[in-house]
Amino acid sequence: MFNRFKKTQPAPAESPIAAAPPLAGVPAGLVSLVKTAGVSLTKAGVPGGQRAAVYLVIDRSYSMRVYFRIGAVQALADQALGLSALLDDDGTVPLVLFDSRPYPVVDISLDRYQGVVAQQHQLHGGDDTMGGTQYAIAMNTVIEHYTRSGATDPALVIFQTDGDPQDKDAARLALAQASKRPIFWSFVGFGPREVGFLRQLDTLGGRAVDNAAYFHAGANPSGLPDSVLYDGITQGFGSWLSAARAKGILR
Repeated sequence: MFNRFKKTQPAPAESPIAAAPPLAGVPAGLVSLVKTAGVSLTKAGVPGGQRAAVYLVIDRSYSMRVYFRIGAVQALADQALGLSALLDDDGTVPLVLFDSRPYPVVDISLDRYQGVVAQQHQLHGGDDTMGGTQYAIAMNTVIEHYTRSGATDPALVIFQTDGDPQDKDAARLALAQASKRPIFWSFVGFGPREVGFLRQLDTLGGRAVDNAAYFHAGANPSGLPDSVLYDGITQGFGSWLSAARAKGILR
């Protein structure tokens, strides 16, 4: 069975950019994002040539409707794809939408990314069907998808939300159990105030290794410089790679 996450031999490089797919194969609208993401990965201490499966988890609860309308969610999807073009063998990002329930996983790819988030949102009923906020169902969807993929490289999960969940105990348990797997969770908060529960997850005890980071993107996340967003997403990823290898979680 073909494994799209199969690790390839990296080219000699001091930056992840040198090990990425040729920029000639990246759409013009993403080239700047790819370059900026490479700088952040280097600053975060991610070794040149490191591969990872990039996932994007998007909160589809009712309070998120404004961020869908203004394009902030699609902007984050573009940024995730720019990061994936550096880390993933095929530059494809599995998209996981959630509210009170999970939705089918769809791929965002270099040849199909413009407007994909809005299309999926409308496919599932648009604003009229937006529900509550349950993290654990989305987390478990990612874990199942990653496990079934047969991936040998780690996963970097960009998990976006604008509020605390209704399933706090289940979310804590999911993160603690996932700490034994080669999966790193980069939580991204939207909104005028920090998401308090994400801060709790960032410092959660009882984990095999610190497998999460939290970055608050604010009330106007699409107005942030790409470099700031990428620095926030990649913080802690390099140190987690080292800690996970030391614990035998990651080869």
